[in-house]
Parts: sequence; structure tokens; C-alpha cells
Amino acid sequence: MLTVGATLPDATFGSPTADGPSQTTTADVFAGKKAVLFAVPGAFTPTCHQNHMPGFVKNLDALKAKGVDVVACVAVNDVFVAGEWAKASGAMGEITILADGAAEFTKAVGMDIDLSGFGMGVRSKRYAAIVEDRVVKAVMVEESPANADASSADAVLAAL
Repeated sequence: MLTVGATLPDATFGSPTADGPSQTTTADVFAGKKAVLFAVPGAFTPTCHQNHMPGFVKNLDALKAKGVDVVACVAVNDVFVAGEWAKASGAMGEITILADGAAEFTKAVGMDIDLSGFGMGVRSKRYAAIVEDRVVKAVMVEESPANADASSADAVLAAL
């Protein structure tokens, strides 16, 4: 599981942009930067779409005022779904969306959860982390994917 002091592993993500899908890596997003990383079980799912993402979009300026260079969101979705979600949520161009379609990064950091009972397959636990130059400085994991309290933008702001 992702822990304080861990270094984010090398990974490649699909990343939606205004010009269409592209690829980005862990190094591209996090190397040499102070970042907030948050993860959701899936784009457009109720808690993710109505609570978790909107909190980060709303608090982006406050996070940056605390020295955060980049806010990134990992979703176990393909880059096309992630792109439509970024547009619908107001995150496009504001929050770096990291589509982890096969959950490879999510599994590498030990944050995978089997949500097959809900027809979703392997997804990510809901969490947030403060990362400096790829090293995890704080991590907040939800007990249930339906909650977005411990990993909320407000909780991250308090931890910063």
C-alpha cells in the first residue's frame, strides 16, 4: 500500500488534453514538483463526480497558494472516458487527469480494490497523497469507496 516515504513507481498514463489523448509518465507529472495526487474508483461514479473531483476543482487556487505545483487525479478508466469526465467536471486544463485504464499504477502502489460486486472490476481505492519530487509525504485513504472525507480537498489543505 502507498505509504509515507514511498517513491511513486514509474508508470505511463493516458492523459486527456484539449487536443485529444496523450501519454504522460510519473516522472513528467511529479519529478521536481510538490503535488497533490488523488485517486477515484471511476469517472462519473456518484461520489467521484458529485463530491471528490468538484472539491479539488473548487480548491485549486487554495492548494496552489500552499505551494502545490500540480494537482493530479488517477482514475481507473480509459483516456476517452477520463477526458469526457474532465470536460464535464471542469477539470480539463486545471487538474492533470491520469487514466490508469488497466489499473497498472494502482496495483503497483497497492491501492487496488475489487469492485466486481458492483460490476466495476478492479478499481482504485479512494485516496489522496501529498507528493514531493515523487516521494509520498502524506497519504489519506478512505475506509469505503463511497466516502470522500479523509481524502477530500479540505483534508489535503489541512494537511498542507
